Amino acid sequence: MQIIEQFIDLTPVSVVFSFLDVLLVWYVIYKLLTLIKGTKAVQLLKGLFFIVIARIVTEIFALDTLGWLLQEVIDWGFLAIIIIFTPEIRRALEQIGRGKIFQRATNQLEDEQSRLIEAMKKAVSYMAKRRIGALISIEKETGLNEYIETGIKLDADITSELLINIFIPNTPLHDGAVIMKKDKITAAACYLPLSESPFISKELGTRHRAALGLSEVTDAITIVVSEETGAVSLTRNGNLYRNLSIEEFEEQLRKMWFGPDQDSEVASKWTWRGKKNG
Repeated sequence: MQIIEQFIDLTPVSVVFSFLDVLLVWYVIYKLLTLIKGTKAVQLLKGLFFIVIARIVTEIFALDTLGWLLQEVIDWGFLAIIIIFTPEIRRALEQIGRGKIFQRATNQLEDEQSRLIEAMKKAVSYMAKRRIGALISIEKETGLNEYIETGIKLDADITSELLINIFIPNTPLHDGAVIMKKDKITAAACYLPLSESPFISKELGTRHRAALGLSEVTDAITIVVSEETGAVSLTRNGNLYRNLSIEEFEEQLRKMWFGPDQDSEVASKWTWRGKKNG
């Protein structure tokens, strides 16, 4: 009842400031979790969470001895955390001093996007020069699980070396498509639906028809490297953009993958060129 009375006595200004106080606390917690993401501190937090839950259980069931032991662990644990994670704490304080702690999430995202684009560019450039056929699909909003199930699941980090090795001729995974989700190579040797459009150039092979077929039923981006000519192509939303240079490929892939929906702009620039070349 006392808590209810305290809420009743709050003025509108007090309510606003209390709400802002809670929001700031959650924002600080979120930034701290972002800061330690991917470090060994994450596993430590999981362990601490388990200990706190166990301590609550000992109170409920009156397990005095175990409760005393867990309370000692909690009391001394925070001091141990400060000692163990001194380098991480010092680095966080340095970032606060430089005003960069709140920019880190954005910078990490941009760095990861640049890494993915560079990995794709390096792999496609290598395969195009050596005329190694490749078919790579990138999932966007529409799920590709039904096509992933037709291949071999990998769940591996995207690297140029892995992509190149997958498509080396006469290897177990080279025949079929690679499907990627976010920053992972999800599966290889996947089967994609072939386009039945009568307007496709006769010189285009199975890879291009599969890339177009997937683009007609999903919003996925598909990269094709021709085994016969080494030409690089992109498909999305039923459009085929052919004979791209590596620089053009990088530019368009970045727009399609991480930029806003610019298919109309891309189509106006590249579709005519593709028709001209065959």
